[in-house]
Amino acid sequence: MSEQTANRKREHIDVINRDPMVDRQQHFFDAIQLQHRALPEIDLQDVDSSVTVMGKRLSFPLLISSMTGGDDELVQKVNRHLAEAAQITGVAMGLGSQRVMLEQQEAIASFQVREFAPDILLLGNLGAVQLNNGVTPEQVRGMLEAVQADALFLHLNPLQEAVQPEGDTNFAGLAKRIGELQASLDVPVVLKEVGAGLSVPDIELGLAQGIKWFDVAGRGGTSWARIEQHRRKDDSELGFTLQDWGIPTPVAMRQARPYMDQANFIASGGLRNGLDLVKSVIIGGCLGGVAKPLLAPAMESTEAVVAAIESLKKEFVTAMFLLSVQNVEDLRLNDALLMPPGTWG
Repeated sequence: MSEQTANRKREHIDVINRDPMVDRQQHFFDAIQLQHRALPEIDLQDVDSSVTVMGKRLSFPLLISSMTGGDDELVQKVNRHLAEAAQITGVAMGLGSQRVMLEQQEAIASFQVREFAPDILLLGNLGAVQLNNGVTPEQVRGMLEAVQADALFLHLNPLQEAVQPEGDTNFAGLAKRIGELQASLDVPVVLKEVGAGLSVPDIELGLAQGIKWFDVAGRGGTSWARIEQHRRKDDSELGFTLQDWGIPTPVAMRQARPYMDQANFIASGGLRNGLDLVKSVIIGGCLGGVAKPLLAPAMESTEAVVAAIESLKKEFVTAMFLLSVQNVEDLRLNDALLMPPGTWG
């Protein structure tokens, strides 16, 4: 089992690199139109993009979304480059699924990035379905302590598991176990999808179990159904048929808005540039998550990741200037920055 899990992580990266259609590039954020200011009445040099999230100060509201982990030289290199770049640029980072740590002791090293990034907001990660497979709160606490994580991504991926050849599909009664886990931890649990979006009933189930953080992780970017289809050995096209299943990220955020006074939301899924990141904050995101655009740079070097993040930040700050917004707090949930209703879907 442990070797199978580790091999799967490398296979995922290989599929992403050889199939450009894994990135669906549906550009749902393009439909959101913003109000340009020809007289912004502020100096670009005075724009402050910094934010505080979970007690950590970030240079701008970017989350390097969870990618991978395990005992593989490439995987270890990717995580180190991402962590070093996060430290240099002052952004948050989510680890890949730590399940492999429970199966393969040598895989722990690829997740222990604190030595490269002592100051960043770091989120651990586990598939929620593993709580139905015997993973205990004690084990989860041990996983988080081993990587010195500030919070836990508990990811929900029923579509991916349904298509994955060796998928775990017993999601029965999972909400109760999620609540029990959150009650046993001293750090926040962030309930997260992996590309198909969180619906209103999902959010309400989470709230009822004491969850205060959600990452909607909607449709628009990487399709895990398509990735897993490449790993199937049968003649079905299940993953291709369902490759665009789910709720687009802007729609998921719009549906979540009535709950934003009760919980905090991260917008990820289909963000590709700093302008998308600005839009994700305006529609309610405390952070915007980006993964695929940083994978190729992470396979190259820390410097390449830093350059990509700095480009995102420059786009983010320039958009703030063109909206006449001097700080991020004035971006969030500011409907006056949107074009009139009906001009974006």
